[in-house]
Amino acid sequence: MKIAVIALGKIGLPLAVQFADRGHDVVGVDVNPTVVDLVNAATEPFPGEAHLAEKLAELVPAGRLRATTDYSEAVPGADAVVVVVPLFVDDTTWQPDFGWMDAATRSIGEHLTPGTLVSYETTLPVGTTRTRWKPLLEEISGLAEGTDFHVVFSPERVLTGRVLADLRKYPKLVGGLSPAGAMAAEAFYREVLEFDERQDLSRPNGVWDLGSAEAAEMAKLAETTYRDVNIGLANQFGRFAEKHGIDVHAVIEASNSQPYSHIHRPGIAVGGHCIPVYPRLYLFNDPDATIVRAAREANMAMPAHAIDLAAAAAGGSLAGLRTVILGASYRGGVKETAFSGVFAAVEAARAAGADVMVHDPMYSDDEIEGFGWAPYHLGEAVDVAIVQTDHAGYRTLTAAELPGVSVLVDGRRVTTEGQWPGVTRVVLGAG
Repeated sequence: MKIAVIALGKIGLPLAVQFADRGHDVVGVDVNPTVVDLVNAATEPFPGEAHLAEKLAELVPAGRLRATTDYSEAVPGADAVVVVVPLFVDDTTWQPDFGWMDAATRSIGEHLTPGTLVSYETTLPVGTTRTRWKPLLEEISGLAEGTDFHVVFSPERVLTGRVLADLRKYPKLVGGLSPAGAMAAEAFYREVLEFDERQDLSRPNGVWDLGSAEAAEMAKLAETTYRDVNIGLANQFGRFAEKHGIDVHAVIEASNSQPYSHIHRPGIAVGGHCIPVYPRLYLFNDPDATIVRAAREANMAMPAHAIDLAAAAAGGSLAGLRTVILGASYRGGVKETAFSGVFAAVEAARAAGADVMVHDPMYSDDEIEGFGWAPYHLGEAVDVAIVQTDHAGYRTLTAAELPGVSVLVDGRRVTTEGQWPGVTRVVLGAG
């Protein structure tokens, strides 16, 4: 098959590699010419994605994968067009911004030819595939969906850093606008993906047709919103436990020993492209979902809460204290700051009068300064430290590596008490 992948980001490029690795001819489209040039040079444009570099080195020279900024080189005659263009959500109004996706859809429509399957993998509010993308593609192309081409929704369900493995691990959900479209999507994804055997599933792992695009859209929103709500509940439990001298982590472990309890762990922040964003897309359709809104607000408040804990442990104020936020990434081992708690933590610490610095082993000083922060190096004098990211290196961190530190707030429960003699060590959720 000839396949076009629209947007070669941290999901789109591994997808393109997966398709090409299955023997198909793949053309990736991206608006960033630097990304295009790097891909065509068989060089990964971002670090940290398992097996991506080696696959690019194999597939690009073999002619199976190439990149372009021009839709006219990718879309005409394609058997399938897979869209992974980012959808942004306004941080103030929580309203989706369809700008980039609208532009990409228009460009697809300008070059769309009969017989093509268009699959949207970007997470969307329920109903978007049917009410926004179908009519826009029909308007621009002059073709009829369901007759000349098919549009489906099939959410990406992978985690950056392990995309190729996750593609095998999780069922591929599809939802069409017609039975014929769903059948085309099932056939396509069965051809380009392979699946691990899983005995824990109610039916065999593989491509699962959910019956409609709306059901597939909701499935992605439901699975991610559930995690945000669960973490929000854990954070509420943690804040209560702190006030009453209870270790909520021990409580959660005990609760989850019963098979009907699946409480997540509290933490300083919920970051990344998915969990902080998709509950807002759900609320776009269901604004009366008070549980979803309350959980999102509870999780957003956690970085400031960690700063309050630090101030209390420091005698009531951080004014003038050298304070380091340990970790810029939203999660350990990944060089990505999307919706990371570092932004709110730095803002709250500055508001408290602290002299704020940021440390992250994955970022250079120039990159840290590019965010507007002062870089910190282990071994430099500091008064207060706050663990924001669960990088592996922080698990073995000791007080000796932060000379002068008197307060440690562990927002990820990764440090070891015995490594911090003479330091007031506060673990979020542990009273």
